[in-house]
Amino acid sequence: MRNASLRKLTVGTVAAGLLLTGCGTTAEGGSASGGGTQEGPVTGLRVLVPNSPGSGYDTTARALAQVAEEEELAETIEVFNLEGAGGTVGLQRLVNETGNADMLMQMGLGVVGAQYSNQSEATLEQTTPIARLIEEAEAIVVPADSPFQTIDDLVAAWKADPGNTPVGGASNPGGPDHLTPMLLAQEVGVAPTSVNYVAYDGGGELLAGILGGDVAFAATGIGEVTEPAASGDVRILAVTSEAPVEGVDAPTLTESGVDLTFTNWRGIVAAPDITPEEAQRHVDLITQVHDSEAWQQELENQGWTDSFITGDEFGSFLDEESQRVEGVLSELGLT
Repeated sequence: MRNASLRKLTVGTVAAGLLLTGCGTTAEGGSASGGGTQEGPVTGLRVLVPNSPGSGYDTTARALAQVAEEEELAETIEVFNLEGAGGTVGLQRLVNETGNADMLMQMGLGVVGAQYSNQSEATLEQTTPIARLIEEAEAIVVPADSPFQTIDDLVAAWKADPGNTPVGGASNPGGPDHLTPMLLAQEVGVAPTSVNYVAYDGGGELLAGILGGDVAFAATGIGEVTEPAASGDVRILAVTSEAPVEGVDAPTLTESGVDLTFTNWRGIVAAPDITPEEAQRHVDLITQVHDSEAWQQELENQGWTDSFITGDEFGSFLDEESQRVEGVLSELGLT
């Protein structure tokens, strides 16, 4: 893998948001994608979230379900959480549901990386790709009382004593919040193997760690820290997108002289070995949700960037991401 591939990487995200309601238990009768032509709203659909309530995956899945229900495209979608091992516990569950066309899984690069870092027997290659939904920048953030006023201040201290400059993130090894400081370290001249990375179980715990001074800085989805930054609790030193993030008073890394850009993404996969017709019905449902005004408003409300692709195109993207992340982890000595 060329070094250039390390400087620009699309990664999966963990982003915070309010836990949305409106998703009930599975309806009796009907099928999300049973035999024959779907008449009326989809019923019987379940969406597995492979990490904790309130996480970025959870927020996205519940927003998707709520819009589908409000637009009368589906009835009583059940969104449920099965966390563990960076999302690979949920991935294994989905893979075990071979042929079950009534189950989808919310995912992103956190799961892509975890399948390697956790040496998961279940892989995304076994699943059925449905759609990539959104992408989002990561933020480099410090507590409001931090001595680091700029990314240059942070980098200078980090290079001088990486072991005593802990960085927090709400990702297991291989996830977006983990890869962000690792790639940043490589770009600014800090050995990735010397990075003192502290993993937190979700954005809430990470924010507590930042505010409590347990870490010197953190890497996390921009949505996790826009409100704390607006209230003055934390300071965003830089964002990882190519362009500045609207409403966020922080430069990009490239504007700060660091040659590193990437975005995080989230998508939907289905169980293995469903029929092409069943997969297409899922694609059709997600496409209708995507095209609705309600979903476009949700993108704006959450600060998400639309990055919608479906089916085989998403499958090719997943293959490329998996190969790229595996190469990055290997090059950084993390596998």
